Amino acid sequence: MDTASRLPTRFKTAITQRRNSLAGRLILAAAIWTIAGLGIGGFLLSDNFRSSVQSDFDERLNVYLDAMIAAAEPNAQGEVSLRGRFADPRFERVYSGWYWEIIPVDSKNASDAQISRSLFDYTIKPQDLRGAGKVVSGYAQGPDQQHVRFVAERLEFPITASPAPNDVRAFTFLVAGNMSEVDAEVRLFNGTLIWSFALLAAGLIGGIFVQVLIGLQPLRQVSDALARIREGRARRLEGRFPSEIAPLAAELNSLIEHSAEVVARARTHVSNLAHFLKTPLTVLSNEASAEPGPLADSVLRQVATMRRQVDHYLARARAAGAVDALGNRTPVKPVLEDLARVLSRIHQDRGLDITIDCAPQLAFRGERQDLEEMAGNLMDNACKWAKHRVHVTAQRLEGARFEFRVGDDGPGLNPHERTLVGERGERLDESVPGSGLGLAIVRDIAKLYGGTLVLDASSLGGLEAGLVLPAIT
Repeated sequence: MDTASRLPTRFKTAITQRRNSLAGRLILAAAIWTIAGLGIGGFLLSDNFRSSVQSDFDERLNVYLDAMIAAAEPNAQGEVSLRGRFADPRFERVYSGWYWEIIPVDSKNASDAQISRSLFDYTIKPQDLRGAGKVVSGYAQGPDQQHVRFVAERLEFPITASPAPNDVRAFTFLVAGNMSEVDAEVRLFNGTLIWSFALLAAGLIGGIFVQVLIGLQPLRQVSDALARIREGRARRLEGRFPSEIAPLAAELNSLIEHSAEVVARARTHVSNLAHFLKTPLTVLSNEASAEPGPLADSVLRQVATMRRQVDHYLARARAAGAVDALGNRTPVKPVLEDLARVLSRIHQDRGLDITIDCAPQLAFRGERQDLEEMAGNLMDNACKWAKHRVHVTAQRLEGARFEFRVGDDGPGLNPHERTLVGERGERLDESVPGSGLGLAIVRDIAKLYGGTLVLDASSLGGLEAGLVLPAIT
């Protein structure tokens, strides 16, 4: 199984959000370019520094070569010797890393070469040093496996003791130095360059992080303002926004106002239609009641059915409009207490005990009249069937949801009857007044809010209705 598939859902969501984060993308892109730029710049600086150090090293070799040539003194036989020795003691210490040689060009015996004391018994053997008067440079193998760089020049000296007027003898003057000095300087520079560029990269990325956070702060303000609107704590986007964000905020405010206006207009039309239908239905009902008979009974039954349907779909239309509107927030406890007082007066002759258990801070993400419609139907239904007690509870669940439960001590329903009433909306008993659409209306409105209605057995002995609805976080 893939490792990612075993991650909890919340971790997968967090990873996806980070991948889709605008701030993360900006910071990652800037970090990549910063690291790439510093890497290329560091490589170029290191290469230039090495070239500079090697150039200085070559310059020292050339100075020593010129000094050695200046100290050379030929004799009448064309042999060369040095007047004294170099002042630099490194040429005297064995395998010190600094060496010189004077090599006769016409001699094939290595022992004829004059070498510095630092070479001891070793001879540097450079390749292809032809060309009199021309300084050449290159690399060679030194004593003790040293990697040395050398400069050499071929010079010709006249043989004055020879009878031939143009008789000369050629020598190769060579000075070599160990490249470990150059390598050590480059390593030291590279070490300093790496940690200094690392600190610079960290500082730049940190600055980019702060800059992105500050730059995207207005977008977070818009998000927070929209959250306040959805939770019912505000009706429009409030606050000062930068000139780039201000048009977006203005358009969102216009959209919110337009949405509220459309919802209000739709509700008005639905209410007008319902009122228009109720008047003729009342006239039909009155006329049918005045003329008893089979036809009148049929008319009364159809009128009652039409009234229930009008009430049903009016409630659904009102709830649908409320769900689409932003900024709805309704405290739950005041609604339940108001309903309990009203129902207590309606059923005062029966002496019902209606108790409410609800946290004061609990709030429903929707309109008050929809909560009243759902809670009122469930509580009224419980009061109709209860013998003595009705218990109402509302408690917060995990996530942005809460559970509203109404239980009574009435006769209750068996599982099959609860299925018929809860899922099919059938009315099982006509002896109790009502339209029979209460639970259907509750179920339809709850679905519009993404909620659920469940019927179960109550701890009081009767029926308990459980309703899960969205809450304000």
